[in-house]
Amino acid sequence: MATAGSETNLEIKPPLWLLAELTYRCPLQCPYCSNPVEIAKYKDELSTADWVRVMQQARKMGAAQLGFSGGEPLVRPDLEELIQEARNLGFYTNLITSSVGMDEARIKRFKEAGLDHIQISFQASNEELNNYLGGSKSFQHKKDMARIVKEYEYPMVLNIVIHRKNIDQIRDILDMTVELNADYVELASTQYYGWSRINVDQLLPTREQLANAEKVALEYQQRLKGKSKIIYVVPDYFETRPKACMNGWGSIFLTIAPDGTALPCHEAGQLPIEFPNVRDHGIDWIWNESGGFNHFRGFDWMKEPCRSCPEKYKDFGGCRCQAFMMTGDAANADPVCDKSPYHQDLVDDVNRIEKMAKSEKPDEQPIIFRNMRNSKDIMKKETAEA
Repeated sequence: MATAGSETNLEIKPPLWLLAELTYRCPLQCPYCSNPVEIAKYKDELSTADWVRVMQQARKMGAAQLGFSGGEPLVRPDLEELIQEARNLGFYTNLITSSVGMDEARIKRFKEAGLDHIQISFQASNEELNNYLGGSKSFQHKKDMARIVKEYEYPMVLNIVIHRKNIDQIRDILDMTVELNADYVELASTQYYGWSRINVDQLLPTREQLANAEKVALEYQQRLKGKSKIIYVVPDYFETRPKACMNGWGSIFLTIAPDGTALPCHEAGQLPIEFPNVRDHGIDWIWNESGGFNHFRGFDWMKEPCRSCPEKYKDFGGCRCQAFMMTGDAANADPVCDKSPYHQDLVDDVNRIEKMAKSEKPDEQPIIFRNMRNSKDIMKKETAEA
């Protein structure tokens, strides 16, 4: 077995979680989407046979959980076939979906194919805002699908991404999840990658909004204890210690992008690192031997203050993508950490956004919605600036 990180001679353990990003196509246009801004370049998607091979190889290595994600995985006509293959291989499978493109007949086919878990996302608790943020008249359809998913005895899992545009609805959002009899509720505070990064000025909540949302979430956690599990995580930008991103680089999670690029996390494609493709290499080599997956394993890559920090064994230096976006160097300390020399820059930026949010009318700040047209425009601008 290969090893990495000579300081502690860390053993590379097999991946446990495979995230299959089947496509970046999506009927919604959410401005907080974590997909790459360059979605327009992802045209050559893996075939059914490619995905089957990936699943077989990952399962052989020991991967046990498989998430079908996107974009919107429902746009893939082979989704049922992939679910059936995953069941045959012994994966626990999770469909992460907006539900747009789903109906009762398809839910029934998913059940027959052996799908274990369906997670439905909402944009807000009322129809007007939900449809505005998603760019689609989908609110009532989502509620209908949530009820049918429950009827087919799936765990009722709802995901609502929280940001400045909907955070003041937190109580209404939680009331909606109670109405839909949700078993699990993920109040997924926006983490600022992909499209949400370019919209951070419009989406980052104020500290006052955040404090109120935490109070309401705690109230519902206590009230619904034993009936519904509510998960609420504070956005990184308001923390003083980084999270153990993905439980450490190349430690548990294996993400495959629609074009076959293998990544240690779904955001790593933005880094100036050469990542392997499943069309060219097997999963075993990719996970154990490739430069991309070994790049930030262990601790030898760390700069100060991370290298001598005892908390590195807990947080693994934080998020490499966040460090790259905010400092230009993925090996720098995650600016979320108050030990980082870049932390004050983050604090200053949060203060700037908060001041702007309190002083300007919301409609004066344009949101860039996630769609192919905007993706192409951004790519052209980046090319021109380069």
